[in-house]
Amino acid sequence: MANETVLIIDFGGQYKELIARRVREWGVYSIIKPNTVSVEEIGKISPVGIIFTGGPDSVYGKNAPVCDKKILDLGIPVLGICYGMQLISHLSGGKVKTTRKSEYGVTKAELKPSSRLFEGIAGSQKVLMSHTDMVEEVPEGFSVIAQTRSCPVAAISNEEKKIYGVQFHPEVENTPCGKALIYNFLYKICSAAGGYTMENYLNFQIEEVRKTVGKKRVLLGLSGGVDSSVCARLLAEALPGQLTCIFVDHGFMRKNEPGEIKKAFEGKDLNLICVDASKKFLDKIAGVTDPEKKRKIIGAEFARTFEDEAKKLGKIEFLAQGTIYPDVVESGTNSALIKSHHNVGGLPKDLGFEGVVEPLRGLFKDEVRQLGKILGLPDTIVNRQPFPGPGLAVRVIGEVTKEKLDILREADAIMREEVAKSKVKPDQYFVVLTNLKSVGVMGDERTYQYTAALRAVTTKDFMTAEYTRLPHALLSKISSRITNEVTGINRIVFDITSKPPATIEWE
Repeated sequence: MANETVLIIDFGGQYKELIARRVREWGVYSIIKPNTVSVEEIGKISPVGIIFTGGPDSVYGKNAPVCDKKILDLGIPVLGICYGMQLISHLSGGKVKTTRKSEYGVTKAELKPSSRLFEGIAGSQKVLMSHTDMVEEVPEGFSVIAQTRSCPVAAISNEEKKIYGVQFHPEVENTPCGKALIYNFLYKICSAAGGYTMENYLNFQIEEVRKTVGKKRVLLGLSGGVDSSVCARLLAEALPGQLTCIFVDHGFMRKNEPGEIKKAFEGKDLNLICVDASKKFLDKIAGVTDPEKKRKIIGAEFARTFEDEAKKLGKIEFLAQGTIYPDVVESGTNSALIKSHHNVGGLPKDLGFEGVVEPLRGLFKDEVRQLGKILGLPDTIVNRQPFPGPGLAVRVIGEVTKEKLDILREADAIMREEVAKSKVKPDQYFVVLTNLKSVGVMGDERTYQYTAALRAVTTKDFMTAEYTRLPHALLSKISSRITNEVTGINRIVFDITSKPPATIEWE
């Protein structure tokens, strides 16, 4: 896919795929390998640079992930992030200690522009910290190149060996100078040439899909969302005449969506089958309140439905999924489990398929949209509001019933309509129907109805997000319309929590 590669070594950090994304944004291809990667394998990859990710462990922990110390002697530039910096220090003879007070959130750091890592970056910067350990003694040959009020060693460098470490996270949006820092590492330290593009990715994936599938048939669950739609278009181009798409109406879609999806894809150059399984899905999660159980039950039922339809169609060897990077990282692959996604969690082992095809697995949401545009998909699909696989089932808190779904559908439609008309453009916005009821007054009568929460976030990668500052006039209008037009809701609240510490979805 590229003539040069940056190797990202994973130590269990939640942001490893985001680091890879940031590298690719600057036109350099990146791959992720576990901390057990050998020096021999690194030699075969021949990376222009190596990045150590963060991680939840302490370098002194009994089962703390480490890597071969020889990696630091390969002559390849290395950048350690958070735990990665602590590990570099530990392996190089420095000392790491537990802090008296953990440092979480955005803080002010003082950087030394004399270091190549910070070249062209102003000395005083806001950075995102997330750590309970820190470097106490810098290894021989290293210098301190950044500090914060509570962290005197916030970054280190060995300019001669081209080894660097930062205690903060440059890969997240909360560190505004992070992109420039990564650019400096790639181009001023690793001497990268660049040239990685989404066109390259598309061509590579088309060839990979053809090699994997051959002349066999593929079944894809088409939700109508950005991910599954782009996946369908890519597979249709790679495997003309071999793709069957199944749209499963699980009953958890937004208002009018089933009809809109059918209209958008019927008559196109693919075999589209529509299945109304709404009653079956609702029966399956009846009485279930745990969000993980909801996701896994729905994910398994999706797989079973595909399997049933595949049997009707004859032999279909491959199951395709629109899995993307955030799905993988949040489902606990080599990292702490946050939540399961229907694409990667809860799938039964006896699917009946030879294999799974996931051509978007290495992409973030903005990359998927870019790919969709390259593939010629209309803006109505490419810019469609993100929607979780389990749909409204994870936006109804607690037990899911048809009554709750109908209430939420109407409230969500109102919010989407009003936000769409406004000048404010969040990257994702929706309504959550909480399981909380409260007393209200409508007319002269007492009510006891549900509380609905409005959620709107601004993000570029969906790994981190800030809540969108919706104008009070807009919030007031949405609240007024929902409480007046939707029977069952008498109170509206606005979620002002960012990610982290929260996730974008409530469940």
